[in-house]
Amino acid sequence: MAQIIFLHGASSSGKSTIAKALQTRIEKPFWHISIDHLRDAGVLPLSRFRSGEFVWRDARKAFFDGFHASLSAYADAGNNLILEHILDTAGWMEMLHERFLQHDVFFVGIHCPLEILIEREKARGDRPIGSARRDYETIHQDKIYDLELNALDSAQANTNKLLTAWRSGRRASSFHP
Repeated sequence: MAQIIFLHGASSSGKSTIAKALQTRIEKPFWHISIDHLRDAGVLPLSRFRSGEFVWRDARKAFFDGFHASLSAYADAGNNLILEHILDTAGWMEMLHERFLQHDVFFVGIHCPLEILIEREKARGDRPIGSARRDYETIHQDKIYDLELNALDSAQANTNKLLTAWRSGRRASSFHP
């Protein structure tokens, strides 16, 4: 059984900052994995999507199906994961719940005020404008978390809260009904 710390929040909510801080402090080896890692590694032909030569809408489903299959493959092989993800598509929550049944999932909601999400989205420049607002309005609906964090708190404070709650072993989230 692998352990999965699932950081869920809107685009630009601070998931990566918390994940990096957590990875440096947690007492076991954890992979830090996200879509951004794949994007930044050059896995996708982004320039061809941006130019319109390829249509992201046509490739998105296969890309995420592969990403989700890789997550369960990593965990099934015994790798602990700090996963950053945005459950923004119908059915993903249920599918990942099924894939992670044999693993210990600690589901963390990251909340950030809309005005800050919009400001961060503009500053980053690598997100479609409007994605932070869309995420903010929808992604936390019908989710039950083991822990909820406020992105306005420091990364150190959030990491301390997360480690304390994770170490307690208590799980009562959408992944552990």
